Amino acid sequence: MLKRLAQLIRVAIVFVALGILLSIAFGSSWVQRMLNPIRYVDVITLHSRRHGLDPFLVAAVMRVESGYQSDAVSPKGARGLMQLMPDTGRWAAGCLGIQGYSDDLLFEPNANIRIGAWYLRQLLNQFGGNVGVALAAYNGGPSDVEKWLSAGKWSGSIDDLQQIPFAETARYVDRVSRAYELYLRAYESRWPGDDAPRVL
Repeated sequence: MLKRLAQLIRVAIVFVALGILLSIAFGSSWVQRMLNPIRYVDVITLHSRRHGLDPFLVAAVMRVESGYQSDAVSPKGARGLMQLMPDTGRWAAGCLGIQGYSDDLLFEPNANIRIGAWYLRQLLNQFGGNVGVALAAYNGGPSDVEKWLSAGKWSGSIDDLQQIPFAETARYVDRVSRAYELYLRAYESRWPGDDAPRVL
């Protein structure tokens, strides 16, 4: 009986020690960065800076939209890393002066991130810099978001996502916000290669 009890105590100590080691390892920023890599850092940096965006936000959008798959296509026809609709791509290409634009260009990472960052900036400008509202518009469309806000259906706060009439859009804003916060923790608010912390 005592032998069995001693054996159980040893097993419990091993599990406790293992739990402590795992919590330390997974709490470390190095491990978090390994588990949450950011791809296309140079391209994100270029276009985020060009449009005055937090690159962690652009990375979070890409993570949720496509999982960094440049050839991703949604059931509705959105394309590429930032899942842009062809109509949005054509409009943005005209505004940005992109010569020889075709919808297939949305599968090219540099073009997709360039257009996606520009579009995200347009939405932030349209909605007074409110990131949650801009993200909702990115997913659900700016005209629907304007209707929700003007009708008082949604306060525009991330704390009130349950008010958003489209459940998919509410989930989207929540997922991007969580990915953004995860990146900030994992990278200690320092964009890879930058010295200064980034704050949205």
